[in-house]
Amino acid sequence: MIIVLKPNCTVEQLNHFTEGLKHDYDVKVNTWVGTQSTVLGLIGDTSAIDIDYIAAQDFVESVKRVQEPYKKANRKFHPDNTVITLPGGQKIGDGSLSIMAGPCSVETEEQICEVAARVKAAGAQFLRGGAFKPRTSPYAFQGLKADGLELLREARKKTGLPIVTEIMSAAHLPLFEDVDIIQVGARNMQNFELLKELGKIRKPILLKRGLSSTIEELLMSAEYIMAGGNDQVILCERGIRTYETYTRNTLDISAVPILKRLSHLPVIVDPSHASGIAWLVEPLAMAAVAAGADGLIIEVHNNPAKALSDGAQSLTPDQFDHVAKRVFTAAKLLRTEG
Repeated sequence: MIIVLKPNCTVEQLNHFTEGLKHDYDVKVNTWVGTQSTVLGLIGDTSAIDIDYIAAQDFVESVKRVQEPYKKANRKFHPDNTVITLPGGQKIGDGSLSIMAGPCSVETEEQICEVAARVKAAGAQFLRGGAFKPRTSPYAFQGLKADGLELLREARKKTGLPIVTEIMSAAHLPLFEDVDIIQVGARNMQNFELLKELGKIRKPILLKRGLSSTIEELLMSAEYIMAGGNDQVILCERGIRTYETYTRNTLDISAVPILKRLSHLPVIVDPSHASGIAWLVEPLAMAAVAAGADGLIIEVHNNPAKALSDGAQSLTPDQFDHVAKRVFTAAKLLRTEG
């Protein structure tokens, strides 16, 4: 149940009201104080609560029962947008456009440091790179693992860019202690034991939508992390599997405004995995910006033809320069008009 209080509700009325709800109905009451209103989220068996009685209180603006199974990720409980702020001051979800860029796989120190310098010069605020790589084939390159993480740290030292990289197992968490943003890939979106462990840490989690998952399932996976106490979750639309075979996946661009309406969490888009084709990255990135995405995650490699993974969807640094200019210009124009 959600109860929205009027702006003139006093602290004394709020405290008396919430304590009464807890005592009379044995429910948990979460309180969110926004810029325009105060929202109460009642968790538990609310079937015995008389909505008409609640609505009759002169300090109550509105009251309604909630059907969605996710509470902490729900905008109804948290009307203000969540903004993820990193120690270095970088923000995601504050109205600006955030870009994470870098290679699918970390291969060598020269490669990752060169790409990091180039994407930073083009305006990217975060360096992405895979150290642990989940691959469909057991014979494909699986990543440099711990050595790859060390190379990412070296690139961060040289450029100052926070690093974003994927975790595949809760057993690897000690290796990720100084990773700035931990990514949960599409294949692990419903690895609930991993999500529970990520809920125990206080670090931003980039949660990618599973290739066959619904929007509600993505939000429920976010709920697993948030239920553990970690509310620093970033949602990522990266394309879903459909009957179309021309592209690697099908970008569900409608998911962006839907997620922004249903949830307060930042939403970014991965046009690289959504298409699997380098020339499609630019138009899909532009579409994501137009749809209201808070950011993009784009694969960039200094020599895509020789990349150890996903070279076909990777941009060269020069191509990324061009795309970054276009998306930043579009974001500035659209958000100024908005």
